[in-house]
Amino acid sequence: MAKINIITLGCSKNLVDSENIATQINKQNIEFTFDEFNFDADTVIINTCGFINDAKEESVNTILEFAEAKIKGKIKNLYVMGCLSERYKDELKKDIEEVDQFFGVNDLQEIVEQLKIDYKKELLGERVISTPKHYAYLKISEGCDRTCAFCAIPMIRGKHVSVPLELLLNQAKNLAQKGVKELILIAQDLTYYGLDIYKKQKLAELIEKLSEVKGIEIIRLHYAYPANFPDDILKIIKKKKNVAKYLDIPFQHISNKVLAKMKRRHDKELTLKLIKKIRIEVPDIAIRTTLLVGHPGETKKDFEELKEFVKEMRFDRLGVFTYSEEENTFGGNNYKDIISKETKQARADEIMEIQQQISLEINKSKIGKEFKIIIDKETKKHFVGRTEFDSPDVDNEVLINKNIKLQIGEIYCVKITSAEEFDLYGEII
Repeated sequence: MAKINIITLGCSKNLVDSENIATQINKQNIEFTFDEFNFDADTVIINTCGFINDAKEESVNTILEFAEAKIKGKIKNLYVMGCLSERYKDELKKDIEEVDQFFGVNDLQEIVEQLKIDYKKELLGERVISTPKHYAYLKISEGCDRTCAFCAIPMIRGKHVSVPLELLLNQAKNLAQKGVKELILIAQDLTYYGLDIYKKQKLAELIEKLSEVKGIEIIRLHYAYPANFPDDILKIIKKKKNVAKYLDIPFQHISNKVLAKMKRRHDKELTLKLIKKIRIEVPDIAIRTTLLVGHPGETKKDFEELKEFVKEMRFDRLGVFTYSEEENTFGGNNYKDIISKETKQARADEIMEIQQQISLEINKSKIGKEFKIIIDKETKKHFVGRTEFDSPDVDNEVLINKNIKLQIGEIYCVKITSAEEFDLYGEII
C-alpha cells in the first residue's frame, strides 16, 4: 500500500478519530497524508460528518468526487467512515457502489485491519496530529446522554463514555513531548466528564492535572453544557496561568418556550444566572456561544427576545446555526418544520449583524493593550497568531507585519495597534 490519504470533514472530534487511525498507520512505516484534495494516494479514507444538512451534503459530494476518481483509475481503494457512514450506511452502500467499504464511528480497529495493518492497542495513548505541531485537540469523552430535540449526535455516537483520566494524562504528556503547547479539550459535553466511570463530575480534577503537565502552556475548553455546570472549574480557570480564560458554552436560545421545545435542560433564569456567575468569578473570561434559529415553534417574538439577549450579554464570540430537520430525532418525529429557509437565514444574518458590531466594539477596546499570542502560521504579508481568548479556526486572529522574524508555535507579547470586526493587528513588544 504505497500511500494513504485521510480526509476529515466536520468537527474537531472527527479530526481526533482520523489522527488515531494515522497513528496506527504511522507505526507500520506506511506513507500517509491529511490532504483533502490529494488524488495521488492509492487508498483514500473519507471521515464524514452527518450532523446537519449542509455537512451531509459536503460529505456526499466528497465521496462522489473520489468515487469518480476511482472510476478513472486515479485511486485504487476508497473507504468511508464517520457520522454519515454510521447513520446512512445501507443507503450509501446502495447508491455509491464505488466505495469498497463503509465503517461506523466506532470501527477504528476494523478500518485499520481492512488496511491490512496490525491494530496495536498499546498505541491508544499516542497520537499523530494533523494540526500545526504546537496545538492539538484532546477528546475527553465520546457520545452524549442529553436528549436535545434537534440533535442526532446521541443516535450516531451513542451514550456518553468518558476516557479514563490516566489515559488522557498519558496522551497529554506524549503530545507535550512532541512539541504541543496548547491542548483544546473537546467532547459532545465536557461537563458530563467522569459521571459514568467515576460517578461524579471530574472535569475540574482533569483540568488541574493537565495543567501540571510539563510543556503545556495553554489549556482551552470547548463545548460545556449549561445545565449542571461544574462551578468548581471556574476557580481553576482563574488561578491556573496555563488554563485559558475562555469557555465555549452553547446556549442555543433564551426563550423559555423555545428551550422547552428544544428539550434543553436549562431555562432563561438558569442561563442568565450562569453567565453572571462565570463573569463574576472570572472577570476577564471570553465566552463563546452557539445559537440555533428557526427551530419549530420559534415565533417572531421569540426571535426578538433572542436578539435582545445577544445585545445585552455581549458575548466575545458567537456562532449561529439554522434549524435542520433531522430524521429520527425527537424534533424530526414530532415537530413540523414550517419556518422557511429564507426566514431562518434572515434571522441568522440578523444575529450575526448584531454580533459583528459587538465584536468590533470589543476589539477596538483592545487597541493599545498588550497580549500574549501564539503564532499559528505565516502568510505573504503577516504572521498570524491568537490570544488566549481565541480558539483556532473559529475565532479572532492577530495579524503582525513581517518586519521581524517570528517562529511558528512560539508565544510573544504583542501590542494591539488596530482592530476590525473579527481581526486584530499588532506589533511585537
